[in-house]
Amino acid sequence: MFLISKLVWILGQPLSLAFLLVFFALLAGLLRWRALSLFATAGGALILCVTLYTTTGNLMMQGLEQRFAKPAADPENLQCMIVLGGAFENEVNTARHGIEFNGGADRFVEALRLAQKFPQSRILVSGGDGSISGIYEGDAAASERFFPLFGIGRERLIEERQSRTTFENAVNTKAFLASQGLSHCLLITSGFHMPRSVGIFRKLGIDIVPWPTDYRTDGQVRPGLDFTQPNLNAQNMATAIREWYGLVGYYLAGRTSELYPR
Repeated sequence: MFLISKLVWILGQPLSLAFLLVFFALLAGLLRWRALSLFATAGGALILCVTLYTTTGNLMMQGLEQRFAKPAADPENLQCMIVLGGAFENEVNTARHGIEFNGGADRFVEALRLAQKFPQSRILVSGGDGSISGIYEGDAAASERFFPLFGIGRERLIEERQSRTTFENAVNTKAFLASQGLSHCLLITSGFHMPRSVGIFRKLGIDIVPWPTDYRTDGQVRPGLDFTQPNLNAQNMATAIREWYGLVGYYLAGRTSELYPR
């Protein structure tokens, strides 16, 4: 399942699809299949136009982010929090032994804020190496260097280093929570990632409180053209489509409570 999901994403992301259509168009042209060549060229151009120069990806991202609203206030008490991996540059950190973040850094910034406000709380970081090679350290390992820099003792950390996917995050986390006698934890992850995460945790009967962070849109995106930020448009489109691949795939595999949890 892990390798299949990686291969599906390599071939199924928007820019890969556009490239494959262009390649097919060239092949069809060489074989003098003119109609197929024109059809494939038009399809590739359409994917590129929608991905780069419209707000479609941002709208999809906004929809995912709005499924679970962040509570208006912090909890009165906090026993534990679960931070899902995906925020560290694992290849760089493995080589340089640092704490380099990617765009998901807010997951750990929010966890740090809450950890400092609630000194009795435990922090379970779930995240191993999600690469195909499996040769890099994961978020759990990097977090062991990150939190102590800000006065959070290592005894408060619970590190789950084996998971490669969100499903494995949940399965392994359930075992760790049971062993530590913890329940009703905050689930901290990116807003766009929350629907799939909550669906999996619910399916496994894990009692959590959704605590989204790392928003990528302002919540006021409208349909239309956008020629000002093609790189960002493409990135948000890819991220949103990847989440939908995960939502559909996990639902068909029976790993989530419903197709589009709310």
